[in-house]
Amino acid sequence: MRILILSYFYAPEPIPKPHELAVGLAQRGHEVSVITSIPSYPNGEFYPGYRLRPWKKETLDGIPITRLPLMPDHSASGIRRMLSYTSFMVSASLLGPFTARQADVMYVWHPPLTIGVSAWTIGLMRRIPFVYDVRDLWPEAITAAGMMNNPLLLKGLGAMERFVYRRAAAIGVISPGYKQNLINKGVNSEKISVFSDWADGEIYRPVPSEEALAQSIGMSGRFNVLFGGNMGAAQALGTVIETAQRLTQYQKIQFVFVGDGIERPKLEAAVSEKGLNNVIFLGRKPVEQMPQLYALSDVLLAHYKKDPLFEICVPGKLTAYLACQKPILMASEGDSANLIKATKSGVTCPAEDPAAMTKAILKLYNMSPEQRSNMGQSGRQAFLEQYSRDVLIQRHEELLMKVAQSKNRGSLNAGNEGQV
Repeated sequence: MRILILSYFYAPEPIPKPHELAVGLAQRGHEVSVITSIPSYPNGEFYPGYRLRPWKKETLDGIPITRLPLMPDHSASGIRRMLSYTSFMVSASLLGPFTARQADVMYVWHPPLTIGVSAWTIGLMRRIPFVYDVRDLWPEAITAAGMMNNPLLLKGLGAMERFVYRRAAAIGVISPGYKQNLINKGVNSEKISVFSDWADGEIYRPVPSEEALAQSIGMSGRFNVLFGGNMGAAQALGTVIETAQRLTQYQKIQFVFVGDGIERPKLEAAVSEKGLNNVIFLGRKPVEQMPQLYALSDVLLAHYKKDPLFEICVPGKLTAYLACQKPILMASEGDSANLIKATKSGVTCPAEDPAAMTKAILKLYNMSPEQRSNMGQSGRQAFLEQYSRDVLIQRHEELLMKVAQSKNRGSLNAGNEGQV
């Protein structure tokens, strides 16, 4: 099977799934190629060795990649972000049909929503049906993140969303809540498959804790509650800082932030202003080092802004947390909390509720090491059975093959105008 992957984000950017999927499918004997942008995420600047040009051909891990131009941006400005997304939509729509290799099916990574227009254009001109993998709901996500609130623009994005869903041969979503959201918008439920995020089990796994590392970064002898990942508006991490302030009397409890994002300067300023000595920021770390940091932690934290949208989201970091066999605190209700409860891998509390988070952390703090270890082991087992890369790539492969075979039988076409 010849598979084209279309994605705004791609390695070496820290959005691993598109490239991991490409490599995994190639290892299964398929011919895989990629169309993506010049790498600029998360800092909004081109990576060293890249510059603005009509296109650039390269190969990564045996995967042929075509990089097309865009206006780089990852600022807090909704307008600039939309201009960046739109710029790639234009370049991919105009150049993609002529730079794409022959393919039987196309896999499309969303966000942003604008990528769907490019997918339709490429698919129409090259007669390639596409599977649209919805990792973020638009326009709800950008509204919840505070990027945009103009009713006219949001209405336009809603129309674009319906346009893309109607023309996709199949749609993947990350949670049952996402599926119901699309059904409520009129999408045929038979067109939708639920694909949880995976973690790379070769990287994310239980490893021994290293005392020398703990001492060097200030995690030795503490009960460490670690947050790893993007620090943006959607994570609402000010709640964690307020929780840290409530727990200052517990001298062993410490909050550790690993990662970066547009909210990090505000968080550091809040810690300084409150004079907290139980919060540390370690900055961005290579993914290969994350299991060592998780091993030094007692609890791994995920938090979402309080919003109906995020109650149907499942953050990708949860699968990495499960893989590393550590208890999890999920500060959100809905699908992500249900996952933690179903896997018996941790504790949950409502979003943006410092009192509830304080109570949850103390509950974990007062547990025996054996109780916390049992949570971690339960999460690890769930990862191996349901959320590993091999399990989920196989499910993606099956759907892509189904769509490709349907095209060959003539029941699908690249300009699919059938039922939403």
